[in-house]
Amino acid sequence: MTKYSIGLGLAVALLWSAPSEGGPNVAHITGVGGIFFKSPDPKKLAAWYRDVLGVKIESWGGALLPYDAKDHPPVLVWSAFPSDTKHFAPSTREFMINFAIDDMDGFLAMLKSKHVEILQRDDTSDPSGRFAWIMDPDGTKIELWQPKK
Repeated sequence: MTKYSIGLGLAVALLWSAPSEGGPNVAHITGVGGIFFKSPDPKKLAAWYRDVLGVKIESWGGALLPYDAKDHPPVLVWSAFPSDTKHFAPSTREFMINFAIDDMDGFLAMLKSKHVEILQRDDTSDPSGRFAWIMDPDGTKIELWQPKK
């Protein structure tokens, strides 16, 4: 997540929480209800997210990630990037997943013990917190974010 995406994400969050122009009976989006994507081997990918990142995979093959987890940020950022962005590189996928984490140093140590390559780390340049980037087995870039307290 960059300053650009944080700013746009906060703007979107404020718009979502703002009263709608049509009054109280107008339907509106309340948040993101899921992230769905294709994989050449969904079971293998789910096992990697479970075994490497510690995501609790449910019997139906997906995960339920609660918003009320301790230290979880109060919003989910939605942000479109220009089609020529290099921010997702080296991934060639059209999306990137951002996971909020509670302990960057501990999480990266755990990933290194599982032989996951840390592509980059940024502990100082973004006022919203600390970041690191990895890739999943399908080539999707994953951004790890430890929000500032």
